[in-house]
Amino acid sequence: MCKHPKKLTDKSAPDADPPVTHLTPTYPAHHHVEKHQHERAQLLYAVQGLMVVTTDQGSWSVPPQQAVWIPPDLIHQVSMPCDVVMHSLYIRRDIAGEHFTDCRVVEVTPLLRELIARLVTINQNNTPQLERLMSVLLDEIKQLESPPLYLPAPQDSRLRSITETLTANPANDTELQQWAKTVGASSRTLSRLFERETGMSFSSWRQQLRLLTAIERLTSGQSVTTVALELGYQSPSAFIAMFRRTLGSPPGKYTKSA
Repeated sequence: MCKHPKKLTDKSAPDADPPVTHLTPTYPAHHHVEKHQHERAQLLYAVQGLMVVTTDQGSWSVPPQQAVWIPPDLIHQVSMPCDVVMHSLYIRRDIAGEHFTDCRVVEVTPLLRELIARLVTINQNNTPQLERLMSVLLDEIKQLESPPLYLPAPQDSRLRSITETLTANPANDTELQQWAKTVGASSRTLSRLFERETGMSFSSWRQQLRLLTAIERLTSGQSVTTVALELGYQSPSAFIAMFRRTLGSPPGKYTKSA
């Protein structure tokens, strides 16, 4: 387990701490940070490699040149399927405010990238400048759309049985009618539960799982063709069409050579 910064006393003495602190760690492939939480908000920026942030609500994939906002006090864990270089900003809660109450992935624009680069080099005792830069950074994040890189986690035990099996083998094509017999519920009940607990239909949830699994494998070095066929697509072109339709860019954007 990696070491985390000591908890900051921003609840008791917000003015006594720097507005922003930072780490710039690197992690090897398959590193995993167990469940933990911070008193500060956290912004994790994937300079290189891919991170997966998981909470009880679901998981967020953070590919290269993306960042994820993690609110204060949220229990989460982080896994690194491949080698990762990141910037991690810890923002005092009075500075972070109530902008985001759950995790949120954003694409790192040139402006956001330069703001992060400046924040990790500036003297932490320069409170006025740090606060001004953070104000601009938060305004920038609020303007950015979140790419669909979130996979919600259902709570119902029957759904979890299905989703855990699919996560272990995303190419599994078993239909909901067959799952209904396996878990002891009608297909109509399962369909209703999927919509209620994830906000997605069963087929949409499975496609989202395949999309995020694809990004993980692409950033780990697998080819587009290999990923497409391993995830059950009839051809690479069908996989590329799904990828473009969902993310607005080709899967090649996420390969190691991109």
